Amino acid sequence: MDDPHTSPAPALRRLLDLLASGAAAEDFAEVLAEARRQDAPADVLAEIDEATWQAMRVHRTLRQHRRREAELTALFDTAGDLAASRDLDSVLQAIVRRARMLLGTDTAYLTLPDPAAGDTYMRVTDGSVSVLFQTLRLSLGDGLGGLVAQTARPYATPDYRTDERFRHTGRIDAGVLDEGLVAIIGVPLLLGGQVIGVLFAADRTPRAFSPDEVALLCSLAAHAAIALDTAKALADTRAALAGLNAANAVIQAHAAAVQRAEQAHDRLTDLVLRGAEVPDVAAEVATLLGGEVTVRDAEGNRLAGRGRAEAGPAEAVAASRAEGRAVPHGAGWVCAVLAGQEPLGSLLLHGRPDLDHADRRLFERAAVVTALLLLLRRSVAETENRVRGELLADLLTAPDRDPAGLTARGRRLGVDLARPHLVLVAESAPEERARLAGAAVRHLFGTRGVCAEHGDSVVLLLPEDGAHSPGHRAAQAADRLAGLLGAPVTVGAGRVATGPVALAASYAEGVRCVRALRVLGRVGDGASAADLGFLGVLLGDGHRVDGFVASTLGPLLDYDARRGTELVRTLRAYFDCGGSLTRAKGELHVHVNTVVQRLDRIGVLLGHDWDHPERALELQLALRLQLLAES
Repeated sequence: MDDPHTSPAPALRRLLDLLASGAAAEDFAEVLAEARRQDAPADVLAEIDEATWQAMRVHRTLRQHRRREAELTALFDTAGDLAASRDLDSVLQAIVRRARMLLGTDTAYLTLPDPAAGDTYMRVTDGSVSVLFQTLRLSLGDGLGGLVAQTARPYATPDYRTDERFRHTGRIDAGVLDEGLVAIIGVPLLLGGQVIGVLFAADRTPRAFSPDEVALLCSLAAHAAIALDTAKALADTRAALAGLNAANAVIQAHAAAVQRAEQAHDRLTDLVLRGAEVPDVAAEVATLLGGEVTVRDAEGNRLAGRGRAEAGPAEAVAASRAEGRAVPHGAGWVCAVLAGQEPLGSLLLHGRPDLDHADRRLFERAAVVTALLLLLRRSVAETENRVRGELLADLLTAPDRDPAGLTARGRRLGVDLARPHLVLVAESAPEERARLAGAAVRHLFGTRGVCAEHGDSVVLLLPEDGAHSPGHRAAQAADRLAGLLGAPVTVGAGRVATGPVALAASYAEGVRCVRALRVLGRVGDGASAADLGFLGVLLGDGHRVDGFVASTLGPLLDYDARRGTELVRTLRAYFDCGGSLTRAKGELHVHVNTVVQRLDRIGVLLGHDWDHPERALELQLALRLQLLAES
C-alpha cells in the first residue's frame, strides 16, 4: 500500500474513481481536503492539488460532451419527426418546444410571413400566457423579427424594451409587455438564401445568449425550414415528394456520417487504451480522413506526421483556439490542441480542402485525443525528470565521491554519463526561478535531456548532438526558455564532457559564463566561454589560448602567411608605441606612409572597429599570448 504521507497515489486513484463514476464536482475537492486532514507533505499536497485541477477540467469536458450529446439527440429527434410525420403543425410545435427546453427559456415561438396580408403572424408558440401576444401580427421590418428577416442574421437582445437597434411599434411593444418578455433571441429560417420565417426564444428576465445557444437555435431553425419546405412540396406537386425523399436521404446520410464518426471515435479510444503515441493517432486520423496529418507542439515543432515541412500556421491556430473548432487553412484544415485554455499544439490536415460536418467533428475529436496523450506524456516526463534530476543534483554536489556508482545509476535511469554531454546553466530573475524549472522540463520534453534546480540556477544536461557548438545550443536554449517563461533567461554553456567529474567541472565553467554574461550586460543571452573572447580564455577550463589567438588574429596571420607581409608585426609595433605612427615607423624602419597603408589593410581584414578600446584590448592580449607561445 502506498503511504498517503509519502505518495499521492491513493488520492490519484480516488480521483480516477470519481471520474469513472461521474461524481459531482464537489467530491473532487474533498480528496484534497482529506489529504490535508491526514497531514500529507507539501509536495504530495501540491501533486494532489494539480491532479484535482486536471480531474475537474476533464469532469467539465465530459459534462460539456453530455450536454452536446443531449443537443444532438434533440436534433436527431427533430430529424426523425421530419422523416416520420407529414403533419406540419406537429413538427413545428415539436421544434419550438425543443428550442424552449434546450435553451431553458420561458417561451419560444415561430413567426411566418403572410404574403396575402403583407405581414407576419405567430404560427406556433410554446410557454406563452398572453392571448394578445399569441395573436400578434407584425408588419414587415418591425421589431427584432423584422431586423432578423431583413439581414438574414441572428439577433439577440438582453433587454428588448431598451434596445434601439430595431424599430419599435406600439402594437409589438404592447404584446411583448403583456407577455412580460425581456430577453429575446431570433434566428432566421433560411431556404435557398431566402428568409421564410423567424424562430424565437425569450425570457421574462434579462439574460445573455451564448454562441452555442445561437448555433443550436440556428440548427433547429434549419429543421423548421426543412419542415416548411417539405410541407409546401407535398402540397404542390409530385416533384415536391421527390424533394422530400431527397431530404430523407440527406437525413440518412447524416445518420450514417454520425455512425462513422462513432466508429472512428471507438478506433481512437482503442488506440489510447492500447498505449499508442501521438504518431499512431496522427496516422490513424490520416487514414480515416484520407489526407496527411501533421502534429506540432505549442512552439510549432513537428511531433508526428509526414505533412509539409513549413512552420505551423500561427494565425489559423490562433483562430481555431479562439473559436474552439477546426478552421480551414489553404488546402486543408487546422485545429488547436488545447487543455482548457492552455495551448499544447496543433493538428494540420493537408489534402482535404472540404470537410463535411461529421469529418470536421472527427478531426476536432482527434485534437482532444491528442491533447490527452500530450498531457499524459508531459506527466510521465515530469515524473521521470524528477528522478533523473536527483541524479544530476548528486553529480554536481559530489562527483568524485563515487563516479562509478553515479555512472551505473545514470545508466539505470537512461542517462549514459559515459557518453559526451553538454551542461547548460540557466538563470532568470529570482522570482521566476521556480517557473524556470518547469519551463526547462517543457524545453527538454521529447529529448533524452535532464534538468534540475541547483543553487541559484537550473542545470540542463543534454547529450552531445555533434551538429552545433555549445554556444549555439546555449543561445537556442536561452531563446526558447524565454519564450516558455515569458521573461529573460540567461544561459551559459560548459564544454562538452564525459563522466561525473568532468561534467561537474563543465558545470562550474557554465556558471562562470552566466556570471560573465550578466557583467557584460547580456542578460537574456546564451554563450559558451569560446564566445566571450578574451574573457572566455580566463573563464574556460584549460585556457584555450591557441583558439583565442587564432580567432582574434587569424585574418592577419593568414594574410601574412600568404603574402609574406608583416601585418601582425606592424600591429604589435603600433600598440607598443602607444598608437604613434611616427614612433611605429621608427620601430619598423619603414616610411610612415607604409605604416598607414598596413593599418588600412588591417582595418579591412579585422573590421573598422579594430582600434576601439574593447577590441583593441583583445588584440593586444592575443599579441602578447602569441609572443608567449613562440618563445
